[in-house]
Amino acid sequence: MSDNSVFPGDKIASIEEYEAGNNTFDDGDMVRAAAVGEKNMDKETRVVDINHPKLLSVPKVGDVIIGTVAAVMSSMIAVTIDYINGNPTTSKVECICGTRNMRIRNVALVNDIASLKIVAHLNGTIHAVMNEPDLGIMFTKCRKCVGKVVSKSSDAIKCTDCGWIDERKLSSNFGKSNFVKLRE
Repeated sequence: MSDNSVFPGDKIASIEEYEAGNNTFDDGDMVRAAAVGEKNMDKETRVVDINHPKLLSVPKVGDVIIGTVAAVMSSMIAVTIDYINGNPTTSKVECICGTRNMRIRNVALVNDIASLKIVAHLNGTIHAVMNEPDLGIMFTKCRKCVGKVVSKSSDAIKCTDCGWIDERKLSSNFGKSNFVKLRE
């Protein structure tokens, strides 16, 4: 390997010297590698990139992602990112979304499809929120019988098979089959 080779998490430059580019992230103090590859430090634009044969999809702050809920904890959910701004990704990067300040008890369940907005990259973790009307759960099933559900209100669903009513933080795009084409 050459002297320019880096591994995920390697320190590349100080954020005072360079900005994070492709396959890199800003941890608040340093620009770090998000992929294995060769670093490319552009001295004119002051941006550092990692050249990798396959471009990994790491969302940037402000990007809207669609993903599958992988874990539900008491104050947050973990979401595996499947789409970034409507474009598919295969990197299976995860982000977390805090749910502590939401008044809904069951914000999401594992395997729900959610739309989130990326707000930060801190300590090697991607942080997201779902505090806008078009953000939230876009697809879910009944927790009791795994049947089809319909929206009852902005934060409740009803099963068409068993009649069970449950809470979720629903997106304004809930139930629409074309949710992948949100941002074109």
